[in-house]
Amino acid sequence: MHRQRYYTLTASCPDRVGIVAKVSGFFAAHQGWILETALHADDTAGRYFMRIEVRADSLPFHLAELRERFRPVAEELGMEWKISDSAVKKRVVVLVSKQEHCLYDLLSRWQSKELDIEIPCIISNHDTFRGFVEWHGIPFHHIPVTADNKAAAYAEIQRLYEEVKGDTMVLARYMQILSPELCAAYPGQILNIHHSFLPSFVGAKPYHQAYERGVKLIGATCHYVTADLDQGPIIDQDVIRIDHSDSVEDMVRYGKDIEKTVLARGLRYHLEDRVLVHGNKTVVFR
Repeated sequence: MHRQRYYTLTASCPDRVGIVAKVSGFFAAHQGWILETALHADDTAGRYFMRIEVRADSLPFHLAELRERFRPVAEELGMEWKISDSAVKKRVVVLVSKQEHCLYDLLSRWQSKELDIEIPCIISNHDTFRGFVEWHGIPFHHIPVTADNKAAAYAEIQRLYEEVKGDTMVLARYMQILSPELCAAYPGQILNIHHSFLPSFVGAKPYHQAYERGVKLIGATCHYVTADLDQGPIIDQDVIRIDHSDSVEDMVRYGKDIEKTVLARGLRYHLEDRVLVHGNKTVVFR
């Protein structure tokens, strides 16, 4: 990652001749210094995807004016687009239940600045990690979820997320199914780690399912959350090889290592605006 401040344009539009020339010409006309460019043409969808980083100090105006000046270009090309500022830290709200490995890993990466983010609060349906979270100086909110109070619980989660001005919600082994309303409120903002190489073994206890099936590979999937359980656009995946001598407990242990890595990597891609969603698929500019 570059040390100097930069703006990141991410965009997709119907594919046609001249897209790169039009966008790069816009920046060149304003002396914009392009640091990094990633492009992808999807022939099947007929769509073009791009991610461009530009040095902020090379442009003669600030972010708000950049957006206004770029808008006519985007409209001409029929773009879905956004421009973000590397100087603005993303605000990540973490949800967790009773398994600690992903939470511990994210807080370690946050504390060491490997993930240069703000964590305005952590929410859990159990009180298990209150002391650990508050020791880090992060507000902890215990919101129990039962069969009788789900609507109220998810409304409170949404209220807190809005109150702290969250940019991203991360389910770090949060073992509850979010309401369709909550999913619909934040498309492309809620990340989950599923302890399976989706689309195989969805739902609960995938390692037990994998053990019974006798698989030779187990994995983890970081994906965006949608109202369809474990069916959201996939951001990142990884696997590890196992054999007949590995027990369910061994597989769970191996899986925890993969889950931590895949969640952190998927979150980094998301925070750096490297993930573009189209339908139920993603383009990930690594």
